[in-house]
Amino acid sequence: QVQLVESGGGLVQAGGSRRLSCKSSVSLFSLSAMNWYRQAPGKQRELVARVTTGGTTDYADSVKGRFTISRENVKNSVDHQMNSLKPEDTADYSCKVIFVGKNYWGQGTQVTVPS
Repeated sequence: QVQLVESGGGLVQAGGSRRLSCKSSVSLFSLSAMNWYRQAPGKQRELVARVTTGGTTDYADSVKGRFTISRENVKNSVDHQMNSLKPEDTADYSCKVIFVGKNYWGQGTQVTVPS
């Protein structure tokens, strides 16, 4: 099993920044990728960013150039730096991994950007 714990959410003014972190109970090298998702009220969950074991990153079009995902291998965590935040970035952010063929999710952390 894998436990994932997110942290870093909170209230951020538009244009501001926030750094989220997702800590894994297993080594990142045991995981093919770490993914950050978000779900806003009334909307479907969407993949925001992902980073593979090899360090390849991928982002949703809506966050490209503003969000950066990075691996902290020693800490078994993945950080998610979010800059130039907009009200439409308001959502519950959670990380997901696949380990031995099963999906594991963290509990999520709320980011709110008031309009």
